[in-house]
Amino acid sequence: MKVSVIIPVYNEFRTFAQVLDRVRAARLPEGCEKEIVVVDDGSTDGTSRVLGEHARAGVVVGHHAIVNSGKGTALRVGIRLATGDIILVQDGDLEYDPDDYCKIIEPIVRGEADVVYGSRFLGNPAGMARKNRVANVILTGATNILYRAGITDEATAYKAFRTEVLRRVRLDCRRFEFCPEVTAKVLRLGYRIHEVPIRYNARGIADGKKIRARDGYEALWTLVKYRFAARPALCAEPSDAAFTPELAASPR
Repeated sequence: MKVSVIIPVYNEFRTFAQVLDRVRAARLPEGCEKEIVVVDDGSTDGTSRVLGEHARAGVVVGHHAIVNSGKGTALRVGIRLATGDIILVQDGDLEYDPDDYCKIIEPIVRGEADVVYGSRFLGNPAGMARKNRVANVILTGATNILYRAGITDEATAYKAFRTEVLRRVRLDCRRFEFCPEVTAKVLRLGYRIHEVPIRYNARGIADGKKIRARDGYEALWTLVKYRFAARPALCAEPSDAAFTPELAASPR
């Protein structure tokens, strides 16, 4: 099976080369091959130059509008570019550990799950600020109440999907609402979310963390909104495959 690791990046010059090295070195379950898909979300700090260098080394690089359009938009571009059987989301910083790839992907490879989340709270969320922990508890609690999901970490960045499942979902996200939107929609479409423990090393705003309080409110509204949306509106249409926001991909 091919695993497409999608990395949306925006102004991650300080850490991105190290992240990419760790993603390249990360082990996958036996019989799996890796595809790395990086989407630059209008970086202005030199990240784009780094990506250009790595594109010549086999990394699939997508560029969309020059202005920053948001993580959700970048992920939607990455999903279109991915050619793997499994899609795994990787942030462009060092909060999450690519050495956890095997445990995240194995349930899908074994046919035991279609969707797997890496839970920080089944592990040890080292250094997570109190306000962020509270926000995570609220969002996860809302997910469990609204969708009977029985999960511990709705907002984790480490999410893996069987590609055919993810492409069934209509995604409208632009910013950080990707997490609640995709969670709500896969649950409404009848898929169970399987969780595995992961390692986590929190970073703050001074380290480049971009999510803000308003994104938490947006996430909560997104969970409520899609709980009561008409089910046909949750599914991707054939025309969605043509989603191409000013995109240029490097040769594979």
